[in-house]
Amino acid sequence: MVCMCFMVDQKRKTRRTKPLAGTCSRCGGSARLAEMETSTRFCYIPFYWKSWKAIVCAVCGVILKSYP
Repeated sequence: MVCMCFMVDQKRKTRRTKPLAGTCSRCGGSARLAEMETSTRFCYIPFYWKSWKAIVCAVCGVILKSYP
């Protein structure tokens, strides 16, 4: 059971971004709308993909809000 934890991972990619009006509540940097893709892999073979949008800070990279 312990071996299974190390064989499954998730990888998150940013496909494209657009500038938004607004600032980050944590660092004061500019906010961007990003199209994200998450892929779940088992033994380095991807078997699940999910695309979603999120508002991301351009300076510190924190996800401020996500949309399905």
